[in-house]
Amino acid sequence: MTVNRRHIAIIAPPTAGHINPLVALGTSLVEAGRRVTIVHLADVASLVPNGGVGFAALDHPADCKGLLAAYYRKLAQPSGPVGLTRMIRGTASMTELLLEALPAALSKLGVDAVLADSVEPAGALVARHLRLPFVTAVTGLPLLREPMVPPPFLGWEYRPTAAGLRRNNGGYAVSDLLMRPIAKVVSSYARRWKLDPDPRHQWSDRLHVAQCPAGLDFPRTALPPSFRYGAPWRLDEPYVDLPEDDGRPLIFCSLGSLQGARRSLFAAMTAACAAVGARAVVAHGGGLSEAEVTSLPGRPLVRAFWSQTRILPKCSAAILHGGFNTVLDALAAGVPIVAVPLAFEQPATAARLKRIGAARIVSPGEADKGGLEAALRLVLSDPSYRHAANLLAAEMAGAGGAAEAAALVDSALFDDVDAMPARLSPLDGEPACAA
Repeated sequence: MTVNRRHIAIIAPPTAGHINPLVALGTSLVEAGRRVTIVHLADVASLVPNGGVGFAALDHPADCKGLLAAYYRKLAQPSGPVGLTRMIRGTASMTELLLEALPAALSKLGVDAVLADSVEPAGALVARHLRLPFVTAVTGLPLLREPMVPPPFLGWEYRPTAAGLRRNNGGYAVSDLLMRPIAKVVSSYARRWKLDPDPRHQWSDRLHVAQCPAGLDFPRTALPPSFRYGAPWRLDEPYVDLPEDDGRPLIFCSLGSLQGARRSLFAAMTAACAAVGARAVVAHGGGLSEAEVTSLPGRPLVRAFWSQTRILPKCSAAILHGGFNTVLDALAAGVPIVAVPLAFEQPATAARLKRIGAARIVSPGEADKGGLEAALRLVLSDPSYRHAANLLAAEMAGAGGAAEAAALVDSALFDDVDAMPARLSPLDGEPACAA
């Protein structure tokens, strides 16, 4: 095996919001001469486009057809005590399956290094088990804990005071309690493999490379030297040819790939656009039926998916759920936002948008009661919102995107080590470096 063909495995949550940017990052690594493979459930292959980045299934008895769809159903209803508990337990089961299957899969593939998404702890732990170098890829908000930074799944404002510190400590305590099923699985495998289970080992000492621009995050004082903010990791998208132009300004409306079945919220979005004299451009991710699409008010332009990096520069504003990739694409286009955060990290992303002045925040309940119209009028009429978005656009334009991130990853993984593919010993199951 030559140095130029060293093999990097990408380990990430099995959702488009994580896979898509990592495919873009992986594509840049392939263009630099590396071999890159996403390793996950067999059904995840549908998320990986044909191209330079490869895909390998886990080849495990538990990886059965329909497992991914069942997991998505849990993610689509993450609210309330029942939904939240079900989602966390489902995520713990997914991590456990990866921990069980990845060592054999990566050894069979002859992997030299791991690119581990920060949200999926299995990537880092398996890399440590196989003695492989790894870097941490931060596709969403940075998860590194700091006392003055609120937990990354809560929509709390940044409050650098004693009261804010007490509030954050309480939030982290509750978060740790809720996430105990995942932590228990990870700790169990760490001890089985005779590794230190301390959560700090989830993060790479070599490199944390993030899509998030520094200007979007809350102020931080304790980032490790290996941390690098950045810009969106994107593949080139096809040109968007709008079917018709009726002269109204365009407003991009999206709830992401997991929440696209919320017809009533899309109706509130398109009605608000019509009320301010604009036209909605709706991306529902396949969640709406043809009858539901036809029933949306305001004569919106509707598709399951739009090329976001192509359509957003044509828009005057965006109404979004706060999904991280769509937020970054809107900001990169200098587009102000009305955020309707629903779940996951979306409230925390919305809080950061509010702090920098690029968005108005509307709760789902307020949106259903007509609250979107006033917020949309404000972001369209007050130039400060677009100015704030343009500041982030300028920062991201100079950050290099996937190509710059890939150069950092390549250097961190291979500049100072003679990496060799790991394998499992057939005698004792212990990881060993192949000669």
